[in-house]
Amino acid sequence: MLRAARRLHHPRWWALLVLGLWLGYALAMLTRLPTWAFPVVTGAWLLLARWRRWGAPANPRPTTRVWPWSLAPLALWGFYVYLAASFGEVDLGAVFFHLQAGISEHGGSGRIVSALLHTLGMLLLLAAFTWLVRVDRRWRTTERLLAVMLLAGNPMLYGLGQRGAAIVTDDGAWLDRQYVEPVILDAPRSPPNLLLLYLESLERTYADPERFGNAYEPLAALGERAMVVEGVRQLDNTGWTMAGMIASQCGTPLMPAGLLHDSQFEPLGRVVPGVDCLGDLLAERGYALSYLGGASTRFAGKGVFYRDHGFARVMGREELEPRLPDPDYVNSWGLFDDTLYDLTVEEIRRLERQGEPWGLVNLNLAAHAPHGYPARACRERQGEFDGTDILYSVECSAWLARRLVERLEAEGLLENTLVVVASDHLTMRVSAWEQLVAGERENTLMLLGEGIEPRRLRVEASTMDVLPTVLEAMGFVIDWHRAGLGVSLLSDQPTLIEAHGLETLNARLREETALQERLWEGLAPSQRTSAPDAVVAPRG
Repeated sequence: MLRAARRLHHPRWWALLVLGLWLGYALAMLTRLPTWAFPVVTGAWLLLARWRRWGAPANPRPTTRVWPWSLAPLALWGFYVYLAASFGEVDLGAVFFHLQAGISEHGGSGRIVSALLHTLGMLLLLAAFTWLVRVDRRWRTTERLLAVMLLAGNPMLYGLGQRGAAIVTDDGAWLDRQYVEPVILDAPRSPPNLLLLYLESLERTYADPERFGNAYEPLAALGERAMVVEGVRQLDNTGWTMAGMIASQCGTPLMPAGLLHDSQFEPLGRVVPGVDCLGDLLAERGYALSYLGGASTRFAGKGVFYRDHGFARVMGREELEPRLPDPDYVNSWGLFDDTLYDLTVEEIRRLERQGEPWGLVNLNLAAHAPHGYPARACRERQGEFDGTDILYSVECSAWLARRLVERLEAEGLLENTLVVVASDHLTMRVSAWEQLVAGERENTLMLLGEGIEPRRLRVEASTMDVLPTVLEAMGFVIDWHRAGLGVSLLSDQPTLIEAHGLETLNARLREETALQERLWEGLAPSQRTSAPDAVVAPRG
């Protein structure tokens, strides 16, 4: 016993344990291995280390004071593992965009604690690896090769390499040629109002009762009298809030400005100024437009985007919090959904009194990863929240959204109004992550209003198809049933995903620059010279 205890006190086992824990953790975060595989991988590592006598070679040599070449590659992998652990699937576009658009006023205080813990764990990993290389000559002679392998295999560096290669690609404008300027050819005699409800991270995948119980049931009940679209996939560069809203309102992925940004160390002064979006089109036709969201509009250029694209009133946490009956009833991101929706009703009443067509975009918070922010009204209805169960928050978000629509209908505020209920993007890592990634995932999209036949529409689409679909559902006639890269799902035209496949579009996004230049036209001279491609053949 004493001998075993002395062995455990030896730095060898502590170093090997740190390395094994990191290996198990990384594999659990980066693959679809179940969580219970984490300690299994660590145990297998320790058994292998004991068999190979790592850190205690049979022919020991004096310790050499060297610094491993692998330290920097390991640190880069540590950062990538942190992103995967925090968000599930790493989107480098999101990282680049938030760095340029601004990350002030975010509500992710828990992320800061997580980042600090990951940093501490990373320092322990680097120390353990350095000790092993210095003590065990076998590691010292092979770790340079390991450094090369770590660099070559890091997805972050691979992604950067693809973006660099886009500069010299043979055809960097295929996506740009697919882009169709949003043009309204004709409008209805009595243009309808528009209520666009974004439900943060509330993807339609949750509608599967076998995996998620009745969490989605309130929305499913609302969908019984709506057109429910099934199969709305997520393209790269559309998987975070600003990207999801831009995809669905502008018909294009949010390709970050990158070096096109004229001042690399200041937040963006404009967001996708080179394209017309839903707000631009409606504002030109006399619509009074408002945006209300529970979080700050300063985060990620949200306020800049809406003000720059036709919205006269843009209200987030800073503008709405002073109007709360209870100023302490807020969360780290901002307003809870029940109070946000109360203020939304007030804003719609104000818009109705003006007597002109209106549009209101609303973004909630209840199902925000990683655990959600269920409102007081939900706690009173659903019972105690354990602080981690995302399905509790999903049900809360769905129930409050349905209640808002029913409340507006009861007050007569939705006459001649199209209601669109959509998730802004697929959720990031949450407590139900393993169930979510067990099959294909899709976004929520449902439309309610006069002339919208209740039905289920199964189609391979993306959030880019929301813009033309909404315009046609409102009665507007648009050129070729297309807007941006989107195709109206009310037409028989095939979507880009149907015509070319999701992987093809994602590959193009990683390798092209012309569409990026279009989005950020004005920040850099445009190099576009080619005309749009011909429209693809109709579906079926």
